[in-house]
Amino acid sequence: MDSDAASAPSRAARPLLSLDEVAALARRAHAGQTDKAGRPYAEHLAAVAEGVRARGGGPAQIAAAWLHDAVEDGAVSAQWLAGAALDEATKAIVLAVTKRPGEPVEEYTARILATPGALLVKEADLAHNADPARLAVLDAPTRDRLAAKYARVRGLLGLV
Repeated sequence: MDSDAASAPSRAARPLLSLDEVAALARRAHAGQTDKAGRPYAEHLAAVAEGVRARGGGPAQIAAAWLHDAVEDGAVSAQWLAGAALDEATKAIVLAVTKRPGEPVEEYTARILATPGALLVKEADLAHNADPARLAVLDAPTRDRLAAKYARVRGLLGLV
């Protein structure tokens, strides 16, 4: 071992955020935001996280569910995510489900399918977004537009 390496300060691996910490962080990041129906956005995040858990998802997927819209909505930056004390699988899933401006839906869904664990998160997201009770409070044109959008994405992901 060379002397420079021996004298360099050791970098202890920092502990990963717990699921409770990720949930709290996501709630803070989306504080004040509402969904299309005017409900607090954190309700959607909690529902997607619960949907992932109920579908058998593991901790990395549940953490990604809490953060699935954080980069896309500008609640956190991709740079923040890269440096966050999160499992690498969680980071990859969040980036996979982040729709990029102007990105064709076919490229978006291909990235989800190519990223381990991402399909389950997107499935739970789509299930909550397409929940008839949530859609019922929207005006008919918005409801119809969103229902068609969600059906197309489900088809491209093989979730039909």
